[in-house]
Amino acid sequence: MKNLRNLLLLAALGLLGIGTTLWLQHATAPRITTEQRALQARKLLDLLPAGSYDNQPLDQPLLLPNVQLDHSRLLEGYLATRNGQPSALLLRSQVTGYAGPIELLIAIDSQGRLLGSKALKQGETPGLGGRIGEQPSAWLAGFAGKSRNDPGDSAWALKKDQGQFDQIAGATITSRAAISALHDALRYFDEHRESLINGASHE
Repeated sequence: MKNLRNLLLLAALGLLGIGTTLWLQHATAPRITTEQRALQARKLLDLLPAGSYDNQPLDQPLLLPNVQLDHSRLLEGYLATRNGQPSALLLRSQVTGYAGPIELLIAIDSQGRLLGSKALKQGETPGLGGRIGEQPSAWLAGFAGKSRNDPGDSAWALKKDQGQFDQIAGATITSRAAISALHDALRYFDEHRESLINGASHE
């Protein structure tokens, strides 16, 4: 009889423990989701200057269904606004590097100037092309302020290819890929500015 009582007590404690765990998971799930979203927002929005937007850009995605450009592919985009007016676009681009796909986040202001860019994913050679993934990347920072026409289209290339830009030391293919993706994004913005800043897409 004593053994039966002990078994029942253990079973009750086990059920209580399971119930408590499930309740805690249910109670904390919204907070975890909120924190994960905030973390993603910080990761994606830190290219935008402080005070340059007052909306929630991640709540205003652009309809970019894998737009294939000359050298890269646009995966998604977001519109940032201030006082109801477009202030910037965030474009997530994918280009083929030396070791595989490189995903870049590219921020462009409403005038078509590059605000900044960073690698979100890459598998380039550590110490060489892998330096594109440094946060921040001094090499990518050198493109800030550039636009499709500054320099002109033909100058969007490495100096060794008769362009204007230096490469990441020892990483010609990675550098070419990133420059091509940045130029593609700026050209796409320039050619579809009106539809993009109105929150629509254009294939």
